[in-house]
Amino acid sequence: MPLSPLVAGFVAVLVGFTSSVVIVFQAAAAFGATAAETASWIWALGLGMGLTSLGLSWCYRQPVLTAWSTPGAALLASAGLGVPLAEGVGAFIVCALLMTAAGASGAFARVMNRIPMALAAALLAGVLARFAFDAFAAAERELLLVATMFAVYLAGRRWWPRWAVPAVLAAGMALAAARGQLDFGAVRWQLATPVFTWPRFSLAAAVGIALPLFVVTMASQNLPGVAAQRAAGYDTPVSPVVTTTGLATLLLAPFGGYALNLAAITAAICMGREA
Repeated sequence: MPLSPLVAGFVAVLVGFTSSVVIVFQAAAAFGATAAETASWIWALGLGMGLTSLGLSWCYRQPVLTAWSTPGAALLASAGLGVPLAEGVGAFIVCALLMTAAGASGAFARVMNRIPMALAAALLAGVLARFAFDAFAAAERELLLVATMFAVYLAGRRWWPRWAVPAVLAAGMALAAARGQLDFGAVRWQLATPVFTWPRFSLAAAVGIALPLFVVTMASQNLPGVAAQRAAGYDTPVSPVVTTTGLATLLLAPFGGYALNLAAITAAICMGREA
């Protein structure tokens, strides 16, 4: 196997976790989750992403990446305050049922088929633009680090495009280490243990958490995810993929897997020409 797909996969996992895992921690904390339950959330989400990405990509012989719902986590971080974890899990299950129904009925696919390709590409560009702007915003605090990584990226795109992203990562880590900004002293390596939470269903949680989580996940994650696939020239069937992510969410919800969906940012990394 060429090295570039391995590098693209590694970068996709790195970006997928580091860009929003803190928001997932905040979402779990809003429901009063313990440290073990929070670790179970990451276990469930990671397992769900890995298995669904592997299975769907193998089935369709096309790159299909799934991810946790980052906007959904941001929603839960506020909507989950004061809500018992058991009711939150019940809301996750309701959301999963709605996602499965949207996929199995073909309703979401019909919506996507009505969206012009140019609009889908613009939607993906809007999602990616935020990350580009955030990089330059970080220059206010870490000008040397950002400037160095940006220069390495430009050089990489010019002379070794397949290695541009890992070169940026290596340069950034090397500079941060040289400046004493990397501290692994508090890191403890241990396996996460799944923690099952019995769901409790309530109308308030269904209306205040499940329904908004469903809408945010479908509109802010699955729409850009399909746009990323189409922009890269892939025609993966939409309905079975959405149905699969809904069923995976249904199975993993009691362990903290609140919502799985198509990836956009990491999908763009793995579907690029250099991948």
